[in-house]
Amino acid sequence: MAAGGWRWCSRLVLCACLLAVSSARAGEDQKKKKDIRDYNDADMARLLEQWEKDDDIEEGDLPEHRRPPPPVDFSKVDPSKPEELLRMSKKGRTLMVFATVSGEPTEKETEEVTGLWQGSLFNANFDIQRFVVGSNRVIFMLRDGSLAWEVKDFLVAQDRCADVTVEGQVFPGRAAGGAPDTRKEPNRPKREL
Repeated sequence: MAAGGWRWCSRLVLCACLLAVSSARAGEDQKKKKDIRDYNDADMARLLEQWEKDDDIEEGDLPEHRRPPPPVDFSKVDPSKPEELLRMSKKGRTLMVFATVSGEPTEKETEEVTGLWQGSLFNANFDIQRFVVGSNRVIFMLRDGSLAWEVKDFLVAQDRCADVTVEGQVFPGRAAGGAPDTRKEPNRPKREL
C-alpha cells in the first residue's frame, strides 16, 4: 500500500505542475490581449505597423521617407559640377530653401516682400509654399528638390534678399552686396520647359 500511495502522490504532484504551467501560459496570453482602451501611443504605432505590413501599398502612395530614392545616372553627371549631382539626388523629394530679407523688416513687411517672390515663382510654374518663421526669415518648401537651385538663383537676384540657404550652403543675395548679376531680367525666374 505504501507503493500505491507514492504513485498516487507523484501523480498528484505531476498534475499540479502541469496545471501551474498551463495557468502561467494562460496569464501570458492575457497580457498580450489587453483591452484597446488601455493602449498607449507605442501600442497604437505597433498595431499600425502590423496592419500596414501585409498591405499592398503602391509606391506612389507611400510617405516620402519610405519611398526608395530615385536612381542617379552617374554617366550624365559632370564631376566638375557637384550641384548637378545634388539636383539629381533631390529629384522628386521635398526640399526647404531658407531666405533672409535684408534690413530690419517687420513680420508684415517680410510677408509682403516674400509674397511677391512666391507669386513670381508661382507664375513661372514652380510648386512652392512659403512659411514666415521670423521677422526677416522665410522658408520656401519645394515638392521637387531638383528645382531648388533655380529658385536660389531667382532669390539671390532680388533687391531685398540678404542670403539664401540650400542644403546647408549659404549663398549671398543682392542686398548683401556679393551676388553677381548675370541675367538681364533679375525679377523673373528662369525656367526651361
